[in-house]
Parts: sequence; structure tokens; C-alpha cells
Amino acid sequence: MPCVKPRKGAQAEACATGCRSAGKEVGLRGGGGVAYTGVPMKILHVDTRPDWRGGQLRILLTLRGLRARGHDAQLMARCDSPLARRATEEGFSVHLFSPRFVRLQAALCLRELLDQQMFDILHAHDPHGLTAAWLMRAHRRAALVVARRVAYPLSRGSPGLARYRAARRIIAVSRFVEASVIASGIAAERVAVVHDGVEIGAATTAEERRIARARWNVSGDILLLGCVGYLLPEKGQEALVRAMRAICEKFPKCRLILAGDGPCRAKLQALAHELEMGNAVKFAGFVDDIESVYRALDVFVFPSVAEPLGSSLLAAMAHGLPVIAIASGGVPEIVENGRNGILVEAPEAEKLADSIRRVLGDSALATRMGKAARETAAESFSAGLLVENTVREYQNVLCAN
Repeated sequence: MPCVKPRKGAQAEACATGCRSAGKEVGLRGGGGVAYTGVPMKILHVDTRPDWRGGQLRILLTLRGLRARGHDAQLMARCDSPLARRATEEGFSVHLFSPRFVRLQAALCLRELLDQQMFDILHAHDPHGLTAAWLMRAHRRAALVVARRVAYPLSRGSPGLARYRAARRIIAVSRFVEASVIASGIAAERVAVVHDGVEIGAATTAEERRIARARWNVSGDILLLGCVGYLLPEKGQEALVRAMRAICEKFPKCRLILAGDGPCRAKLQALAHELEMGNAVKFAGFVDDIESVYRALDVFVFPSVAEPLGSSLLAAMAHGLPVIAIASGGVPEIVENGRNGILVEAPEAEKLADSIRRVLGDSALATRMGKAARETAAESFSAGLLVENTVREYQNVLCAN
């Protein structure tokens, strides 16, 4: 399947007819290039993921922010991805490739694009996308920037590490992830931290809350806990489901909604029924209108272990929810225990239940932490900051050239 450009939106139309961007004199094009001079940049984002998770939300927020600042931001993604669909709907130039033999198809699509256009920055957002860029020697034709969202050590094999060493900058989602990249043998000066960002909307109104709770068939007297995330062992939902029994003993009208899908769903559903909590735990699956979940909640719980950062945690904080999370990974970079949330030392059902009961039983504490959580999101983790910090790294890379 050749690289396909959806003909939807002004930018896609221009791209389909061979239009060049405003930043044509910038950067490293053709492998030589000139020093960055502050004019608009032309950036290609590459993502090969088939699903919609925190990384895909980050890409879309970055695309929006770059366009708003006058840069030419384009996306290359697999044809069946939610990110490609959403970016196309918003009028971005989106270049599609087949999901079959994904690395090969991505590499071929990328080669075609690089033959047709000149980019200042090529931003690879996942390992397959990085492999495609490396195979096509894209780092010799644009400044290669790589996103890193996981804390697993980089492959020690020569080809695996060579991909990352070809990058001008590796952008880690947290200091926790940054440390793992440096420990794998990448020079510290080539690694930067840019935290995830979240859009800070208006505070949820009473009417929006009523509508959201009706969407999930939750009456006004129900205490609703929520967790948003892929259903995986390391995401900690099992401990949360196990905690519900002790929570409901003290708060019989407490319910839990798990928004997200994944390989552990059947196991978690069976566990809920085994604990006689089937009526207390709702498995919502993938929720497209995720705002309806956050607006309905009283408390947000994030039981993930060694989480690189936590995009759904940030979203909950932006909604002014009191949050309870595990004190591991990048989470302590967001949550300050007792001020804007509660950190639990281990993902154990009893410890989670204790913290949740504490918040449910103290409305003043819940209100105070929810307010502080929203302030933290607005001051330190906004979508605007995400984009500004990303642009800064692009500029640093181009200026260094």
C-alpha cells in the first residue's frame, strides 16, 4: 500500500497538490541545511500505534499547538489509527500507511514523503516509527527527535541503540524516564524532559455533572470512583477492584467505573463477580467522550505501578478531582502527597482502600485537594506548556546545527 494522503481539510488539499510550507528555508533539509533563524518550522510526526492512549493525545495536542503558532505540522500514521482519524477531521496533513508489516510500510511511506517534501524536524513517537526513520536514514535529511514514554532500558544490541544515537534529541516524558535513557548509554546532553500536557477547560458545572452521571446511570447520592487507562497487569486495576469490598462495607453506595479496554478485562470482570462486586464495578470499555467520565466522578484513582507519568491522572487533576495514586515512577513528579492528592506507597488493596475511605469520608479534604490538583495542572502541566517546551527543544536542535 503506497503512502496515502487523505484529501480532507485545507492543509491536506495543499499537500496533495505538492504545496510547500512557509518554513521552507529553515533547518537541515537535504542533509546540509542552514542554522535555525526563528522562522516557522516544518515538522513531520511519525506514529505507528494502532490505539488511542496518552501518547496519541500528546501528539494531537502538539499538532494543534504547532499549527496555532504558525508551524507546518504534519502526521504520518497507520490508516486504521484513531489518531489519524482525529487529525484528519481537524484538517491536518495526514499521510497513511498500511498496518500490515508496519515497520516496512512506515519506512516506505516515509521514504516517499522525504522524496516529496523537506522537513526541519522528524519526530518519531514510538520504536517502530524510529526504526522506519533509521532504516530510511531520515536523520541525514532532517533533525531526528525521538519521544520516549516508557522506562524500560534501551536495547543494548548495536542496531537497537544505534537508532537512538542517531537522534539529535530524545524527549523523555518524565525525569523517571530520562534516568532510564541515560542509564542505557545515551549522553545526558541529548536527553530532555518535556512533561505531558492537558487542556484546562472551564470547571465542571452542576448541570454538566448531572448529565455525565446520567450517562453512566449514576444517581446523585452515589459516590463514584473512577480509573481511566488500558487494562494491563502493571496498571494496577486488580488491586483497585479488590479494594472495593472494603470500601463498600463503609460506603455501601460507592461505585467504581473502569474506563478503558485491554487484555485483562475478562479477568477483572471475573474477579469482580467472585468478590460479589459485580454491581459495584462498571467496565465501560473504550470511551470516546471521556469527558463524561471525569465530570461524573467524585474521586479519581490511579493504581498504576512504575508509571512513566500518567496522562489520565493529569486529566483528572485538570478537572479538579481529588486523586489517589501509587508513589512510583513519574507520578511523584505530579502529585505532592497530602497537598494535591494522596500517594499510596504500594499497589495493595488494603492500602488503596484506606486512602479512598479517608477521602470519601472527608469532603473538606477532597475539595481542598481537588482545587490544588487543578492549580497544579494549570500552572505546570498545561497543553500550552507542552507545546512551548517541545518547540524549545526543536529550536535548540536546529540552532545547534
